[in-house]
Amino acid sequence: MKTLVAGASGQLGLEISRVFAREGQVVAFPRSALDITDHEAVLRTTRETMPDVIVNCAAYNDVDGAEADPVTAMRVNGLGVHLLAKAANQIGAVFVHYGSDFVFDGNTNEPYGESSIPGPQSVYATSKLVGEWFAGGTPRHYVLRVESLFGGGAEVEVPGRRLGGSLDRMVDAMLEGRPVQAFTDRVVSPSYVPDVAAATLGLVRRQAEAGIYHCVNTGLATWFEVVQVAASLLGSESRLAQTTLDKVQLGAVRPRFCALSNRKLLAAGVPMPTWEDALDRYLAVRRATVARRVRDRFATS
Repeated sequence: MKTLVAGASGQLGLEISRVFAREGQVVAFPRSALDITDHEAVLRTTRETMPDVIVNCAAYNDVDGAEADPVTAMRVNGLGVHLLAKAANQIGAVFVHYGSDFVFDGNTNEPYGESSIPGPQSVYATSKLVGEWFAGGTPRHYVLRVESLFGGGAEVEVPGRRLGGSLDRMVDAMLEGRPVQAFTDRVVSPSYVPDVAAATLGLVRRQAEAGIYHCVNTGLATWFEVVQVAASLLGSESRLAQTTLDKVQLGAVRPRFCALSNRKLLAAGVPMPTWEDALDRYLAVRRATVARRVRDRFATS
């Protein structure tokens, strides 16, 4: 199996490239090497490489920035997906794209299923929903809705930059003894990047039914509850502070309840571990990384 990965230098792209390399050749394109909004570049690249699978990990993820720059958000999250899906259709490739929990309005208290009706509340959320529609334009597609990604590429040392999402940054603070503030009124289903990558490969390998799948770790919690568990596992003495959405100035609306149900993924034969199990494995990697850096520092001093 030959796989083309777009957005291959990001948190998810790095992990997808690693996992799919176990199955065959991977041609990985960072944003600098493939602009997914460039029609000619996308067609030329896919025709030259002729992959069996195209995995799109490229996205405009600046939720607040999208409010001020909706054109760029829509070009990347909408038009770019359309071009990749069109190219996949032309060469007969499977197309994998990643959606977001933000497509929902958050006005519920039960985990969203794939059949739940979207209600985007921001420019970013709208652009992600448009991308889902375009991805569905090719018969052999998987749209995997993920949320609150952590780990994976964030655990890889990339010179000059630190990859990662909100939870990665919170763990950074804990490891450095800095205070951590987290929402008590945002409910999420955190997604460990290595588990997302493994599930993606599982769907492709099984040739599961095309369509939308919620690809998150099993369970739900408020951000503050997630941070409490992380602090306990780390034995962290960082000060944990509670906050709510109405106390923080944000450019874009966040859904308060955005937990997702992954029952459809399970029915397809791809079970997802609990978020607590994923967090434990992630923190084991982070602790080992810190210990290695300490050893290296003393060895060179």
